[in-house]
Amino acid sequence: MNLIHRWLCGSARWKKVVETHILPWTLEGLNLGSDVLEVGPGPGASTDLLNARVARLTCVEADHRFAGKLRRRLDQSVCVMCEDATAMSLPDESFDGAVCFTMLHHVSSVAKQDRLLREVARVLRPDGLFAGTDSLYSRSFRLLHLFDTMVVVDPVTFPARLKPRGSARFTSM
Repeated sequence: MNLIHRWLCGSARWKKVVETHILPWTLEGLNLGSDVLEVGPGPGASTDLLNARVARLTCVEADHRFAGKLRRRLDQSVCVMCEDATAMSLPDESFDGAVCFTMLHHVSSVAKQDRLLREVARVLRPDGLFAGTDSLYSRSFRLLHLFDTMVVVDPVTFPARLKPRGSARFTSM
């Protein structure tokens, strides 16, 4: 993430957007279960809110700076792992639910996004639930991502990319 993007995603304003719009809209009516995986929490705006909602939360964050800050800030009830979500060291069928919020576009290719989705399906228990959201392309979104990875998820093709994922329930919004 570039500096402007890091600043925005760590701001109180963004945390309020996540709290009042993104999480309620994405998770409305969904039961994530008690063991939940958050993929790509970044600075942790959604992590703080999820931690209050679930019994056990594990975060997989590739950026060592974000992962370190999360570890220092959060209590030990949240397990923060610094690793690539396309090749997680977690055991199969470990989680009831998994989430990712506004981060898939930071994965550098569609193939890697699909690898991440396969990994999430692998660590979900049978009938586990994967929920998330991401942004659509716009000029302002492109400007926010100058000198930054931005592979926007196509909402038309994304549901088909979720189909061959075993018994886990993937929801696309």
